Amino acid sequence: MKKTAIIIALASAGAVFSAQATSTSPFTVQDLVKMNKLHSAALSNDGTKIVYAVKNIDAEGEASTDLYIQDLTSSSSKAKQITSAAGTEHSVAFAPNDKSIYFLAARNGSSQVYELALDGGEAIQVTDFPLNVEGYKLSQDGKQVVVNMRVFPDCKDLACSKDKFTAEAERDTTGREYKQLMVRHWDTWSDHSRSHLFVAQLNGEKVTSAIDVTAGLDTETPPKPFSGMEEVTFTPDGKHVVYTAKAPGKDQAWITNYDLWKVSVAGGEAENLTESNKAWDAHPTYSADGRYLAYFAMTKPGFEADRYRIILRDTVTGQEKEVAPLWDRSPSSLAFGKDNKTLYVTAQDVGQVSIFEVNTQFGDVKTIYNEGSNSIVGVNNDKIIFSHKSLVEPGDLYTINLDGQNLNRVTEVNKDKLAKVNFGEYQQFSFKGWNNEEVYGYWIKPSNYKAGEKYPIAFLVHGGPQGSFGNSFSSRWNPQLWAGAGYGVVMIDFHGSTGYGQAFTDSITQDWGGKPLEDLQKGLAAVTKQQKWLDGDNACALGGSYGGYMMNWIQGNWNDGFKCLVNHAGLFDMRSMYYVTEELWFPEFEFGGTYEKNKELYEKFNPVNYVENWKTPMLVIHGEKDFRVPYGQGLAAFTYMQRNGIPSELLIYPDENHWILTPENLEQWYANVLGWMDRWTEK
Repeated sequence: MKKTAIIIALASAGAVFSAQATSTSPFTVQDLVKMNKLHSAALSNDGTKIVYAVKNIDAEGEASTDLYIQDLTSSSSKAKQITSAAGTEHSVAFAPNDKSIYFLAARNGSSQVYELALDGGEAIQVTDFPLNVEGYKLSQDGKQVVVNMRVFPDCKDLACSKDKFTAEAERDTTGREYKQLMVRHWDTWSDHSRSHLFVAQLNGEKVTSAIDVTAGLDTETPPKPFSGMEEVTFTPDGKHVVYTAKAPGKDQAWITNYDLWKVSVAGGEAENLTESNKAWDAHPTYSADGRYLAYFAMTKPGFEADRYRIILRDTVTGQEKEVAPLWDRSPSSLAFGKDNKTLYVTAQDVGQVSIFEVNTQFGDVKTIYNEGSNSIVGVNNDKIIFSHKSLVEPGDLYTINLDGQNLNRVTEVNKDKLAKVNFGEYQQFSFKGWNNEEVYGYWIKPSNYKAGEKYPIAFLVHGGPQGSFGNSFSSRWNPQLWAGAGYGVVMIDFHGSTGYGQAFTDSITQDWGGKPLEDLQKGLAAVTKQQKWLDGDNACALGGSYGGYMMNWIQGNWNDGFKCLVNHAGLFDMRSMYYVTEELWFPEFEFGGTYEKNKELYEKFNPVNYVENWKTPMLVIHGEKDFRVPYGQGLAAFTYMQRNGIPSELLIYPDENHWILTPENLEQWYANVLGWMDRWTEK
């Protein structure tokens, strides 16, 4: 494997990153929470300008968010700040003539759509609805807008929903009443409201009313909690809206049958465009000329980590075909090029999130850029504009030619802050895992690394389980923080991880404690043999969600491997877990059915059945608002260890969900985690 030392913040897969800087300090969680954050980038329709938002955080932790515009036609152009109002502007879009931009802001008490002329002046409020606008999208001609707002399906107008929200907040009783699942999702109990789509005309006057084109829909669109307006689009002629949603029914908690629906902008009955596919359909995207509709489609009902296939529908003939059927990657975004035929997509690929060009006629797939984690902002006649992150870069905008040449940095939103930080050197490695198959991972040297010395290991295990700890920059589990604390970091994309082909991802299903554990054991042995500075006898393992499950599984099935463990939101008892989680499709697919129908498999890989082997000191962390893995799972693991004299501590967050999102809580999290590891390892 090639080993090339580089100093810039773009390190290729298999290359070593070396932070060769003077007067720098190890990366800490205080540095992490004060990193500026670039978001909401939008490319002008003529491809010459880009607008983006930056959340700037000062030395005291105070944040301000503003919009900036930058000319892409000149390499010497500087960004110009175009907003300075209090609050946050986000979800930027250019008007069709590129003379103004639209964005969301809550400047007058609620989230509404604003328009800002680029030749000067103040932003003008475009919508004035009684409810918050959560997202929006413009029609191709800019004469219409579709917005999504939370409403009550039985209400006939927005005022009714507003009154119901007020009454709900003011009622004296506290009981919640339900007649079917789902009663809660991610971190929120259902209040019986739903996210609906509304279409309004833009005629230069403030918009106060709109047509609910999803009237009566008792499911969510866009699907919550993680999807947004990428799941909604106007048809290019502006006559219809296409969106992603499940059909109504009492099976919402155990199916993944999201379909694409087409409805008139005047409302009425929606047409199901993908009724024949009982698996997940998503991300409807039209070519600018309206000839083609591209979208993603899975093929396995109930499976949320199946490979997305790219489907192309000819809107004239109605014919459909799968594009690049032999390409064994699952794309996460797609955009048409200016020729209305070429697709540009991103997909996980061997520890990166890469950019690809896909020929819709022949199915050829060409890699454009495959370093770090990337998301496409837009495509013009000769360039792709994208956001880039890596293990040493929090996120900036770049351009690259359509042939993959001439990479150019557009922004440096953390230039001064990064100049003060000493990141750990990193490299991707591989080894022979389960069934002698190639498995990949990353190691990171401690930022205070000195040749000839050995260092304790932070062995990070990702969640999902269909996930990846790859070449990206995280605001939560950031491996450079362990490197900054003096640990060598090891991350392994075990069988079941994403970005290595669908068969590799599928291999963990119904085998949660088998192949992954073998990969982790072989991976730790291999990397410590390859990298002599890693002390394999002085390691702590850490993981969240499935990674937390693996900590509990390691306790019972590899109890001599680590000095300590950290279990965040880990599954402890698969029986009780099945009955308290919210998305039942997940355990039912992973374990081959309901608990009653496949009890033997649930119990085979149930950590609670191996507690008699537990002995490793463990820190347990959980959020009380975690409805994916309810906090009783963490409390049960802690209770067992306390009752049986195993060194253990518990950290509970009443206000956090499956993740730790509050900066102050994140600082406390790392203080406890690193303190726990320092106590049990030799440094």
